[in-house]
Amino acid sequence: MNVFTYGSLMYPEVWDRVVRGQYRGAAARLQGWVRRAIADASYPGAIRVIGGQIDGRLWFDVDADDLARLDAFESTEYQRVGVRVQLCSGQDDPIEAQLYEFLSPNRLLACDWDTAGFERQHLADFAQVHGAGASR
Repeated sequence: MNVFTYGSLMYPEVWDRVVRGQYRGAAARLQGWVRRAIADASYPGAIRVIGGQIDGRLWFDVDADDLARLDAFESTEYQRVGVRVQLCSGQDDPIEAQLYEFLSPNRLLACDWDTAGFERQHLADFAQVHGAGASR
């Protein structure tokens, strides 16, 4: 199963601490969704919004054991749903994937999640704290 990630799991530093397998990844874009900052959290949530777009990372052929690890990592704040993404490399055909949809839209802020701020302020600590199958 392919998995489209748009937050902390876009970063190999976090992804590799949650999953056990080795997976090929590629830059990808999802239409019809937005990624928003969450009040009092360093990670984002995604919800469907007409006209929205999220740039993220697609991980290919994730096995069932690692999907279970990802489900545990995302906890009950998210549910896995099917989406179709486009590779940023220019491949024309959409690719089927799973995405973790945020389930508490009332906690989302009106602003997009600040990827550069996450990288500067939270990535190193986040990878240490939230890796190895730990949930948030």
